[in-house]
Amino acid sequence: MPTLYIVGTPIGNLEDLTLRAARVLSEVSLIAAEDTRVTRRLLNHLDIHPRITSFHQHNWQGKLEVVLAQLVDGDVALVTDAGMPGISDPGSELVNAAAQLGFKVEVVPGPSAVTAALALSGFPGDGFLFLG
Repeated sequence: MPTLYIVGTPIGNLEDLTLRAARVLSEVSLIAAEDTRVTRRLLNHLDIHPRITSFHQHNWQGKLEVVLAQLVDGDVALVTDAGMPGISDPGSELVNAAAQLGFKVEVVPGPSAVTAALALSGFPGDGFLFLG
């Protein structure tokens, strides 16, 4: 069963990408990216060159069926410019559609701006609220 991977990407330092994320990005048949220019910098840093298409808040309705059709033929990764797709970024529509069609959906965790900022602040982390 083909898989949609929701891949967390670095929030600035390209070396913050996990080994699993690098492997997944090198193995998928297509990467759906919020901004292909930003994602290409990451892929060039990794020296991998998969197929890539844009998938963002201004074109997701037109691209949804295209990406789902590609998912029929092989694994797809969803990435955003920095951080986790669907968290204050586009992508939840693709995740929901893929799941409803019975595709496997996996998350590949990555850096988190909110938890990094909380850790750096020195504030207690047992009661914070993120509103997006």
